[in-house]
Amino acid sequence: MPEHSDIKYKLAIVVRQDLRMGKGKIAAQTGHASVQASEIARKEHKTWWKRWIDEGQCKVVLKINSEVEIHPLELKAKKLGLPATIIRDRGLTQLEPDTVTCIGIGPGPSKLVDEVTRHLRLL
Repeated sequence: MPEHSDIKYKLAIVVRQDLRMGKGKIAAQTGHASVQASEIARKEHKTWWKRWIDEGQCKVVLKINSEVEIHPLELKAKKLGLPATIIRDRGLTQLEPDTVTCIGIGPGPSKLVDEVTRHLRLL
């Protein structure tokens, strides 16, 4: 596995804390974000996606306090040309249908992802 400083590409997943989702629910939602963000990158940024895959698919999971904080992250990511996908729950278990749970940003160059997320704390 590459040293942390050798990671050139990554995917950040930012999870809402105000929903108080269970661990399993968080795992499922971050899984959705990983798959959807990866598919966007594979289609729109094939080189980034391939390099991310080859490096071992580095992911960081971060936290925010509310849905209000997600939308500026999406706008900034898209302005930088990064894949960004907001995940909405289907409402089958813990949450109401269409609840925004998290956002996937990247995979893309670590420096660009960090421009969007460096102020956030790890989950």
